[in-house]
Amino acid sequence: MTAQQLIAAGVAIHRPETCVIDPDVEVAPGTVIEPYAQLLGRTRVGRDCRIRSFAVIENCSLGNGVLIRQHSVLEDSTIADGAQIGPFAHLRPGSDIGENAHVGNFVETKKAKLGKGVKANHLTYLGDAEIGDGTNIGAGTITCNYDGVNKHVTRIGKAAFIGSDSTLVAPVTIGDGAYIGAGSCITRQVPADALAVGRGRQVTKEGWAAARRASRPSKQS
Repeated sequence: MTAQQLIAAGVAIHRPETCVIDPDVEVAPGTVIEPYAQLLGRTRVGRDCRIRSFAVIENCSLGNGVLIRQHSVLEDSTIADGAQIGPFAHLRPGSDIGENAHVGNFVETKKAKLGKGVKANHLTYLGDAEIGDGTNIGAGTITCNYDGVNKHVTRIGKAAFIGSDSTLVAPVTIGDGAYIGAGSCITRQVPADALAVGRGRQVTKEGWAAARRASRPSKQS
């Protein structure tokens, strides 16, 4: 449908002359499309969604009440009711984002299934991953899915907590309710409700910096 046909059917399109909407795109009434958005291929958008400026959505299916924030790029993905994407998120083919899940700024997904209410709010790569309902993915988390030859799957259970800057080396499974300490490199299975920490122990040498400065020759003016 053209932009004008969508407007007549109850879709609000701000500055439709700036938007790119392919003929096979379908958008339900009550959805708002902001300037410079692109809806491409056979994209389907449900009711009461909001597509913000400069979003590019190609061959995707969006449920009802979905929010796509600015500058997000979505390809061949499914987004369930109430999910929020972006800004600056990249959903690559095979991404399946669950109801009320959040995929935030500078998060990339690829063949990732996120359950209901999962939150991955910033600076994260989730590739070949299965993540259970209610799990929180901390900033900077990476699923290391490629060993140089083959791709492997990371499985994270429900209501788990993945600390910031964690590296999950697939194939690996993290159980329901488990906690991963920030900055950890996880290479083995983590049982349900366990805490896993994989990092070097901090060493603090009091007074070291002051002693180092005192040992330096004074600067000549």
